Amino acid sequence: MAQRLDGRVALVTGASKNIGKGMAIEVGASGAITYVTARSLDDVPGQLASLERTVAEIESAGGKAIPVACDHTDDAQVEAVFQQIADEQGRLDLVVNVASPDFSEMVGVPFWDLSFDHISRCLDVGPRSGYVTTVLAARLFMVPQRSGVIVNISSHGAEGYLLSVPYGVGKAGIDKVTRDTAFELKPHGVAVVSLWPGLVLTEGLMANATVDEDGKQTLHGLDVSFGESPKFNGKAVVALASDPNIMDRSGGSFYSSRLAREYGFTEDDGHLPPETPNSILTDMGDDMPDFWRGVERVAGSDGA
Repeated sequence: MAQRLDGRVALVTGASKNIGKGMAIEVGASGAITYVTARSLDDVPGQLASLERTVAEIESAGGKAIPVACDHTDDAQVEAVFQQIADEQGRLDLVVNVASPDFSEMVGVPFWDLSFDHISRCLDVGPRSGYVTTVLAARLFMVPQRSGVIVNISSHGAEGYLLSVPYGVGKAGIDKVTRDTAFELKPHGVAVVSLWPGLVLTEGLMANATVDEDGKQTLHGLDVSFGESPKFNGKAVVALASDPNIMDRSGGSFYSSRLAREYGFTEDDGHLPPETPNSILTDMGDDMPDFWRGVERVAGSDGA
């Protein structure tokens, strides 16, 4: 049976495109009144996504969404979002911290050749922005309610090398925010978890993919059929938020693909992505395409 979030109020940050959009759509479609944020609201011709499109897709799925323009590096703008939720709903049950910087310029570049701006952005939009939303959610809503779920979107790059040094440092920071806020919030009945997606087939990623004669989708020489859709990861968020025993998971980090097997959800076509997605590349050894050698050098644990 599909999990439902009827009667709950949710906030999904970074929801105009990619994984944030997929998560917002699933949360909204599950019945939660869903506030969605990004730096701008309007649809821009030629761009892959916008909050306007996210809201339209949530509404077409029968859900209710409220878009709010917000730059999550600006604390005053973030505080205004929470004040709006307080004024309009009086409660908040779920926060999904997705907002992140663009990592594309870091991939395959030695850290000593990167500008200092990259590490600043990976710490500012991620650990810090997630901390700020967690503080406001706890202070204004969840501690007084003695209930709530906060899901921080992280990565196995928190523990093993992935993409770049600034990327990994930012993800490790997110997981540390998860663990320590979960510790302090546990007596108040509020759960905080990190979610580790696999290779997510976002609009931006698939815009660079090619389709072979047999219909196989290839990205930089790699068959990406093992990848996950943004909505698949949204189903993981809904499963966590609707779990009556979520406090047992508080403080932990979990692969979306592993949660699928534990909670019983799948991709829309019924298939399950691999349980340990990082192993697909590492198991290729010498057959790994050159581009992906610069992306994935994971030698660490695949555990949650």
